[in-house]
Amino acid sequence: MTRAYDIPASEITPEEVYLRRREFIRMAGAAAVGVVAPSVAGRVNPQGDDTLTPYDNVTTYNNYYEFGTDKEDPSRNAGTFKPRPWTVEVSGHVARPARYDLDDLLRGIAVEERVYRLRCVEAWSMVIPWMGVSLKSLIDRLRPTSRAKFIEFTTVLRPAEMPGQRRDILPWPYIEGLRMDEAVHPLTILATGLYGKTLPNQNGAPLRLIVPWKYGFKGIKAIVRIRFVEQQPLNTWNVVAPNEYGFYANVNPQVDHPRWSQARERRIGEFFRRPTLMFNGYADQVARLYTGMDLRQNY
Repeated sequence: MTRAYDIPASEITPEEVYLRRREFIRMAGAAAVGVVAPSVAGRVNPQGDDTLTPYDNVTTYNNYYEFGTDKEDPSRNAGTFKPRPWTVEVSGHVARPARYDLDDLLRGIAVEERVYRLRCVEAWSMVIPWMGVSLKSLIDRLRPTSRAKFIEFTTVLRPAEMPGQRRDILPWPYIEGLRMDEAVHPLTILATGLYGKTLPNQNGAPLRLIVPWKYGFKGIKAIVRIRFVEQQPLNTWNVVAPNEYGFYANVNPQVDHPRWSQARERRIGEFFRRPTLMFNGYADQVARLYTGMDLRQNY
């Protein structure tokens, strides 16, 4: 298996090629970065040809409170973070609980290219070419039992390397969760890279969650623990501010944040705001997961 963190510099597709969309699509089948061409050709793009957010913006404008609360803090403060070696503990209602080396955990699972929008609750968004593995493929390998209704993720706790964890910004370590049907949905991935390069520290190296129809705070970074549980996990932002951040965190422009509107968003690199799409534009793929639910109450 080609892993994002194993890619030689000589085989990284240059950023300018990614930004030339038509050429990128033509090259997708031949690019030597573990790209699976159907994933690129089948990108969900209801508004047409979204422009990729430049790599420099993607890697210098981040929410990652473990490294600080300003958008520039992660890129400034993450340089000494050590993403290798890395282990992930798997526990709970699962047939194969263990502490796995990351290489062993992902070995044999195809790495795919997924061009997804990332929409943050603060009303800004990006379009990013992620590299990663299907979370469903990993779940199938670990074999959760019928009692596993939710999956809980935990971020590493390393205050010596993560200066934000030395402050009481949030209760550390960071915790997130998904319902099991959300976790096995084809759009949900565990990212190991972006722009054909190894995932930078400030973007969640070496392993982060991507659920493109949800607000960005669901994309937990630097994952060290995966737990299969029967009860809904108490995810961090929902604990800290339950009136502002729900468990589901589905992008819903009709439900305002208590302190600002969610109806429009600013795409990084653009001057004018654009309308926010229901489920971040992925409604055709995921709306069925929430049939019968009140999405104003289950926010």
